[in-house]
Amino acid sequence: MGSEKDNNSKSTNGDGSSRRILVVSRVGCVGDLCRQLQTEGHHVRYFIESKGDKDVSDGFVEKTDDWKALRAWADLVIFDDSDFGRDAEALRRDGKPVVGGTVYTDRLEDDRDFGQQEMKAAGMTILPNWTFTSFEEAVAFVKKNPDRYVVKPSGSAQNEKVLSYVGQEEDGQDVVAILERYKKGWARQIRSFQVQKFAAGVEVAIGAFFNGKEFLSPACVNFEHKKMFNEDIGPATGEMGTSMFWMTDSALYRETIAKMASRLAAVGFVGYFDINCIATPRAIYPLECTPRFGYPTLSIQMEGVTSRWGDLFYGLATGQTPVLKTKKGYQVGVVIAVPPFPFEDATAFRKYSEGAVVIFKKPVTEGLYPGDIKLVDGDWVLAGQSGYALVATGSGPTMDEAAREAYGRVKNVIIPNMFYRTDIGERWRRDGDLLRTWGYLR
Repeated sequence: MGSEKDNNSKSTNGDGSSRRILVVSRVGCVGDLCRQLQTEGHHVRYFIESKGDKDVSDGFVEKTDDWKALRAWADLVIFDDSDFGRDAEALRRDGKPVVGGTVYTDRLEDDRDFGQQEMKAAGMTILPNWTFTSFEEAVAFVKKNPDRYVVKPSGSAQNEKVLSYVGQEEDGQDVVAILERYKKGWARQIRSFQVQKFAAGVEVAIGAFFNGKEFLSPACVNFEHKKMFNEDIGPATGEMGTSMFWMTDSALYRETIAKMASRLAAVGFVGYFDINCIATPRAIYPLECTPRFGYPTLSIQMEGVTSRWGDLFYGLATGQTPVLKTKKGYQVGVVIAVPPFPFEDATAFRKYSEGAVVIFKKPVTEGLYPGDIKLVDGDWVLAGQSGYALVATGSGPTMDEAAREAYGRVKNVIIPNMFYRTDIGERWRRDGDLLRTWGYLR
């Protein structure tokens, strides 16, 4: 069985200080980041809002039930989600260094129509899209304008990734069927949704860290694998794995997130900002903004970034331009999950997964980042209720070698009922060739 190394060992930062860092999370997604900050010698306190996830990261990091009581204590506050913008703005007005969003960036993610219009105003080419609050109107629209479409809920419903649907039929009849099904089962949850014209191409995301004034270089080019099974079959999960690399400049960067820099600077955004896109031979079409950390993206970035994370975040939050050092080559991350993932079902979690111990064939946890895990008597034990257990990462000079290392680490893990995709990174052979041919990665 696995045992946890001492993550409270002290070491100095780039400027020789040890900071007090308060990490505020909606559903407990950044326990692995808290562990990393502790390893660097910082004093960390971790708040998780969700009642069902309160035990996540117990034993790894000291927790708090009232993050606002620690505002004065903290040298740095880190928010992990995009709906803390009002709190982050208030702390910045008080002079507190903060990594997190703003009211404006919260709306970029939460309101799809607003996000699309802002990206269009910034100079990006957006796909035709229509926002509806009525399923009947959306069905009538698709029937009148037969085509291939993508359906995306807005607001809080977009967190239910299984509700996004990519149409397969050129006449849109499958989209009509899906909309009619949503009307019966999800009308109360889905108050607003977007119907977007489908574009064939390469789905790719580009993200970078922003210091309130400008983006740091290099940027992170990443490829999400959202479906549960290989070859993108099954329900959408949020993500089952991601492949990535870092680059200093490209048309992909200049034609997407670089165009948002002035808007982010105007509101004082600090943190990681990402745009997911469809790249085609004719244009790059932005799909959605993510003004926050991504999951498992952040875990994989910890595999690829060699800078000290505490220094990086404090530098960002104080308006500096810290040096971002990254490994050459590629990184791959694989999500290891258990039931009921990707669904929320506390009863199923208690029946199949609660309290299960993570067993390591070899007592090595390098490249393994805990998700909904707690530490009990030296063992990693499943916690929370989502089934998002671990992320296994790997690096290499080629994508294939990075994947080989990641899957080698997966094989070191035993959890009852665990599952994962076995093809993370394989898309790069096709996607990389196309992006280079179209001139986006030069």
